[in-house]
Amino acid sequence: MNKTVKNAEEAIKDIKDNSTLMLGGFGLCGIPENSIAALVKKGVKGLTCISNNAGVDDFGIGLLLKTHQVKKMISSYVGENAEFERQLLSGELEVELIPQGTLATRCLAAGYGMPAIFTPAGVGTEVAIGKETRTFIVDGAEKEFLMEMAFDADFAIVKAWKGDTQGNLVFRETARNFNPMMAMAGKITIAEVEELVPAGELNPDHIHTPGIYVHRIFQGVNYEKRIEQRTVRVR
Repeated sequence: MNKTVKNAEEAIKDIKDNSTLMLGGFGLCGIPENSIAALVKKGVKGLTCISNNAGVDDFGIGLLLKTHQVKKMISSYVGENAEFERQLLSGELEVELIPQGTLATRCLAAGYGMPAIFTPAGVGTEVAIGKETRTFIVDGAEKEFLMEMAFDADFAIVKAWKGDTQGNLVFRETARNFNPMMAMAGKITIAEVEELVPAGELNPDHIHTPGIYVHRIFQGVNYEKRIEQRTVRVR
């Protein structure tokens, strides 16, 4: 039951070219910094990254974009990332922008073993092009819903405040956005934590993600506390 590995390099050692990764966090909060750095060092390429944000130029997923290791981004908000913008406009990077609620629910569907969800978000827009829609009766009236498929990720990489050797995880505040649901959804889930404790030390009532969903866990180092800032560019 001990799921600990030595470090990020060991945790991500079997991630290969062209893998699909879920990367937890919200903005720059609760992102798996150590694992991203290890992926940059490993040099794995052709990645499809599912993440609410795309980091910034010198931090988070932005580091993978800088080294051209990402083939496709599936995101809701891409933030202040000039390199992301450049690669998108030049056609170097494939991008799928989807509503934030849809992103979250497709993660949940994967964790729950559901093949698809139906959502009103995106109906009648470019998001719906090529996708199936169905009509349901809601509050006595017909309403159209868009069918969205659950994500199919090879790995989910998340970051928690605290975890134990069995993989039970506790998140803090904004870091609970996307990390818990992604932890449920990957075929293999890797968790890095600020503090790793022995099994039994966490209060069961405080655990957000049970260890059954986590395959590898390690204690990270040198975490930064950054805040993503939105600025307006004048062209």
